[in-house]
Amino acid sequence: MTDGQDVHKPAFTRAEPDARRLSLIEATARVLASHGAAGVSVRTISAEAGVSPGLVNHYFDGIDALIAETYAHVDARVSAAFEAAMAAAGPEPRARLLAHVTASFAKPIADPGLLATWIAFWSLVRGNPDIARLHRDLYAAYRRDLERLLEACGVAAADRRLAAIGISAIVDGLWLELCLAPDAFTPAEASAIAERHIDALVQTGR
Repeated sequence: MTDGQDVHKPAFTRAEPDARRLSLIEATARVLASHGAAGVSVRTISAEAGVSPGLVNHYFDGIDALIAETYAHVDARVSAAFEAAMAAAGPEPRARLLAHVTASFAKPIADPGLLATWIAFWSLVRGNPDIARLHRDLYAAYRRDLERLLEACGVAAADRRLAAIGISAIVDGLWLELCLAPDAFTPAEASAIAERHIDALVQTGR
């Protein structure tokens, strides 16, 4: 030991397993966004992540499993944005519902790169049963969240399911156009459209 340094300390530090898995998931999301589902392979992902191809199969049970985990990871990031928006809105039920809905019209959700990633995921739904099942589960969870927010706003139980589906459809349409053609209307205008729809639901659904 010299100058207080440990001579046994390694010259480099290996990435922790969780960090390595996350780097592969994030690389997969970038490849999906830039190349689409058809361009995803062990080779393209490992090149994007800057690792050897063997690490992909070391950490994941095949490319389909990695794509599925990437889908869940991206969805979790979106859900975290919803939670942050609702936390900032405070405890009032209508404000929380509106915050949840309008979060889709701002960063990090209203982003062309995220749209490209989602399009790649959606293209796999019809041909990949695992992705199709995950898509159904995530959509169902999103709808349940909306139904709980609608319940807190006093919307009758018989009306909540269709109300949540309607809100989801409006949000998806506005979000898609904001990502594809951001000059067509502003995030504030999208939020105003959604707010009018929410107010109609809340007033008539009590």
